[in-house]
Amino acid sequence: MDWFGAETYDAARFVLQRGIAAVYVLAFVAVLRQFRPLLGENGLLPVPRFVARVPARLSPSLFHWRYSDRLLLAVAWVGVALASSVVLGIPQSGPPWVPLLVFGAMWLLYLSVVNVGQVFYGFGWESLLLEAGFLAAFLGSDEIAAPVTVIWLFRWLLFRVEFGAGLIKMRGDSCWRDLTCLYYHHETQPMPNPASWWFHHLPRPLHKVEVAANHVAQLVVPVLLFAPQPIATWAAAAVIVTQAWLVLSGNFAWLNWLTMLLAFAAVDDGLLARLLPPTASSGAHAATPVWFIAVVLAITALVVVLSYWPARNLLSSHQQMNASFNRWHLVGAYGAFGSITRRRDEVIVEGTLSQDPLGNDWHEYEFRAKPGRVDRVPRQFAPYHLRLDWGMWFLALGSSAQHAWFTRFLERLLEADPATLRLLRRDPFAGERPRWVRARVFRYRYSTFTELRETGAWWVRREVGLLVAPQDLHAMRRAR
Repeated sequence: MDWFGAETYDAARFVLQRGIAAVYVLAFVAVLRQFRPLLGENGLLPVPRFVARVPARLSPSLFHWRYSDRLLLAVAWVGVALASSVVLGIPQSGPPWVPLLVFGAMWLLYLSVVNVGQVFYGFGWESLLLEAGFLAAFLGSDEIAAPVTVIWLFRWLLFRVEFGAGLIKMRGDSCWRDLTCLYYHHETQPMPNPASWWFHHLPRPLHKVEVAANHVAQLVVPVLLFAPQPIATWAAAAVIVTQAWLVLSGNFAWLNWLTMLLAFAAVDDGLLARLLPPTASSGAHAATPVWFIAVVLAITALVVVLSYWPARNLLSSHQQMNASFNRWHLVGAYGAFGSITRRRDEVIVEGTLSQDPLGNDWHEYEFRAKPGRVDRVPRQFAPYHLRLDWGMWFLALGSSAQHAWFTRFLERLLEADPATLRLLRRDPFAGERPRWVRARVFRYRYSTFTELRETGAWWVRREVGLLVAPQDLHAMRRAR
């Protein structure tokens, strides 16, 4: 056996490389469909303005060299092609430098997007995908055994994701400590899915059991990922089950899916190979090239050095959540929902064709995922990421960082901008320019079983305020 290789992790490598690449496909598809209206030349937060004020040393990106919507499309399509080739197993069939270059290119292209993505790409799972893709570059090809140090680096990444999330909860909102957070979370989470209403209405004692189980899964189980087999495999299975539970109850983009994929780094081939096609286990391997050993050991040393900052963060009483300690989004800190909102406010955007903004002929714009109409069942979109809808959730929380783009969003609606309207589920004016737009704030709660049966409404809402008074296009352009 090659001293450098982990002979029993061929199947784990099979899942990690193809699974991470599949998430990259989704990420680049989202770039193709959403980036230009949000961040393009005429977007809500145009990249050219961003790169003009933020130097490349603070946000490394190909777009500091030049940005155009055409170049953005080229980057995204190349990313889709590269990631798809890994899903099909093409680079893995060659020498180890081929998947290294392919994953390295994917990482660089997506890093270029994230580092100019501003609030629309300010999510912890962007860094998680970048870090996972970077590590996957050093798993080698089917020609050689999976490097054992890289397998352990994947476990270290998973540990930081889970243990960091567990600590941020225990140090954060008191409802995590008294086990009551799920009294609110399914109702107030960013993007409910079709099952979220039902999860919310589970008995409260069961909610407390769920929270307690979550603490075990995030504070005890991650330590066991480093234990000998089969304990590590069972720890990985516990992570996969708990993350699947979160997939069933919410829309958290690819966070849960990617976390489940990382768990396969702790699963031994003895079990996993029986569940995968025969090609997942390549059998005999060639000796690992000396140059590849040197590269992997150098990267391992780099990750060990960079681990100082997230390790210190885990031990800190002022733990940061979803923090990047370097501009390359490597070896970061993760975690989610350190605090839970107790109520749900939604910004409802409306327009009218009437000349009189004081009239009653207002019609609501419908977003793809965020709650709007009370009779519409929440949809499932994860692992696909709807960035505008997520931005609207933060806007409703009162985030001042969202207001700059939201003002431009209202202006685009007044212009009936086709690219912006394609981000929505329904334009009530079918492409015609409204005369006025406004934004009202509503307090939402889930309906009860009785209310759902009698009215067919999944939500009950009441108006609580006006965020933006009626605006016309002339006034908005003049105020810009």
